[in-house]
Formats: sequence, structure tokens, C-alpha cells
Amino acid sequence: MDDRRQEGELRLLGGSTVYRQDYAPEVLETFTNKHQGNDYWVRFNCPEFTSLCPITGQPDFATIHIDYIPDVRMVESKSLKLYLFSFRNHGAFHEDCVNMIMKDLIRLMDPKYIEVTGIFTPRGGISIYPYCNYGRPNTKFELLAEKRLFDHNP
Repeated sequence: MDDRRQEGELRLLGGSTVYRQDYAPEVLETFTNKHQGNDYWVRFNCPEFTSLCPITGQPDFATIHIDYIPDVRMVESKSLKLYLFSFRNHGAFHEDCVNMIMKDLIRLMDPKYIEVTGIFTPRGGISIYPYCNYGRPNTKFELLAEKRLFDHNP
């Protein structure tokens, strides 16, 4: 059995799946990073992200990239999937979605560094690719965040 399951850290993994119908950050779960002495990247790709335009109610589709350097806690992938699915009926602009995702994940796991990119499909002939990032203040990761933001080119 997985050590994390034995430690009682995870509730959703291996259980029946309940899909929330609106924005639900409370479904996010974490587990302990077993390699806290290493700085390393974790990337999640969600090519089937959907949300609703808050004005027209029309669906918006995107690939969401979440890249982070963990510290003590890491986000569990099934809970992340359910969280991202909860945007399906939620009305928010593209820029709001990526910033909400980043801020929720910062609150959840306090990573050393995180960035979230949304590659939204065109609607009305325009595609939008919002990007946001965060590096822990007063560390080398704050400098990394500044550099990656200013060097950003989707």
C-alpha cells in the first residue's frame, strides 16, 4: 500500500469520485514531499480545462500548465483534477482563472515557486494566454519569479 495512503493524508485517491458543479478549492489535498532537500520541478498539464465567460455564459476551453518547485507539501493529482473540473460551470475571465489557480495552490502547499499558464482556444478570432507566477519572498525563488516573468514569451 502507498505510504501516503497509510499516513492518512489522502481521502480522494482510490475512492468514488464526486464532481463538484462550481468552483471548489476545498477539494484540493496534499501529501508530504519525500525529497524536501532537493529543488526540482513538477509539471501538471490539463488539456481539457473549461470555464464559462462571466458575461455571455459561453464555454471557454484551455490547456492549463502548472509548474512548481515544492517544499514540504505537494498537491495530489486526483484532487487537482477535481479542482480544475470545478471551474467547468464557473464564470471567470481567463486571467482570473489562472490567478485563482495559482493563489489557491500557494495557500494549499506554500511552494518555493509556482507558475500557471492558460493556453485558451480562440473565441471571436482572439486567443488569450495568461501567465502568472510567484516565488517565495526573500529567497532565490523570488528572483526566479522576477526573471521568468520578465523573460516570459508564450
